[in-house]
Amino acid sequence: MTRQNFYWQGNFKSTLTISIIIFLLFSASINSQELLVGSAKRMLTPNPLIAISGGIGTPKPVLTNKGNLYVRAMVLVNDGEKIAIVNIDNLGWPAALGNTSRALITDIPFNNILIGATHTHSAPDAYAFPDENGNHGADLEYLEWCTQQIADAVNEAFKNREPAKLKIAVGKAEGKIAYNYYAPQLYDPRCGVIQAIGTSGKNKDKPLVTLVNYAIHPEVIGSERKILSPDMVGPLYDRIEEKTGGMAIFMNGAQGGMVTADNRLDDGKEARDWEECQRIGNLLADEALRIVADAPIQENPTILCAHKKVAFPIDSEVMRFILKHSPLRMGSSEEGSISTTLNLLNIGTAQILTIPGEALPNIGYYLKRKMPTEHPFLFGLTNDAFGYMLTKEDFNSFERYDYISRTSLGEMTGEILVSELMDMIKNHPKPQ
Repeated sequence: MTRQNFYWQGNFKSTLTISIIIFLLFSASINSQELLVGSAKRMLTPNPLIAISGGIGTPKPVLTNKGNLYVRAMVLVNDGEKIAIVNIDNLGWPAALGNTSRALITDIPFNNILIGATHTHSAPDAYAFPDENGNHGADLEYLEWCTQQIADAVNEAFKNREPAKLKIAVGKAEGKIAYNYYAPQLYDPRCGVIQAIGTSGKNKDKPLVTLVNYAIHPEVIGSERKILSPDMVGPLYDRIEEKTGGMAIFMNGAQGGMVTADNRLDDGKEARDWEECQRIGNLLADEALRIVADAPIQENPTILCAHKKVAFPIDSEVMRFILKHSPLRMGSSEEGSISTTLNLLNIGTAQILTIPGEALPNIGYYLKRKMPTEHPFLFGLTNDAFGYMLTKEDFNSFERYDYISRTSLGEMTGEILVSELMDMIKNHPKPQ
């Protein structure tokens, strides 16, 4: 072999090696920018059954269950961004519990894990509400077990991730689903839906997970019937999963003061049974699938998750007592205030804001109107659950609002919430 041929072959091999490396790096770059979606769930129905809570006070004993309680997790990954959207069948889920789960989740940034509650009034006490003597009736071992199940569901959802495309839509849900108990027509009838559809393998063109965002109190049954239940959200899940074959996840909205399930009967009474839960849950599920059915496909949509720490003053004596005396240690290091995390998500054309409590519909309408998208979503009762959130104008202004004012952190809660979320909208990119 001549020296010239030796050098030529050496240069060819070097060039080929470099080309392969560039190709592999390019392929890895392309794959890293492909939307991946995964989902998983865990059943949380206690065995044996334990007492349930519909709010402040001693948990009520139960005799049976209708449906099962779950935690459900949806994970989205694209271009280095990793997001987990989680919901649990409970009245609320304080950050003290959520943070325990976040610390056990291995692959997703701590502040990119959004944990919300369906707000069923027929699940075990997750706050350990103290009585006037500082005693509580919560089952702390059950709550600790739940935190592990939440982490396991998210970790599994991350492992289950696969290439996906999205369909996103927001539309009016028709039919007898919700109303405002205080003023029947003052509620938001819009339902937001994000559906992930597989793009390869056995799940090609099949729904992987369907997220439904709607503002409603799931308290058809309530805590007085001695029945543990996911309420109308359980049948909603069953219906969507039966029709699509993929997992369903529900995120509540701005349902405070007092947007509730429309279980009114013609005789002025209310239907408070499992059959009514099925009617409302099935109807909302059918409407959600109708709304998203003709939505255009979004191929490889971009995703973004931003977070912000916010402090709220605690003016309410009731809330101050609960936060101070609950064994979950939900209070903050700053006297007279409590901190929580707000999130802004962009998922394709959707923008999502989180609310750490039950915002009244007027706050919800305002935020959606100001979001720079035709697909606005609000995740209520997410990352924390600090009671009702009113504007300062509504706080203690009407006799009808006496209860929700007492169980709010204070007069400025709604004002601070709106200001901080508007600041997040202003300082982050628009969804695309």
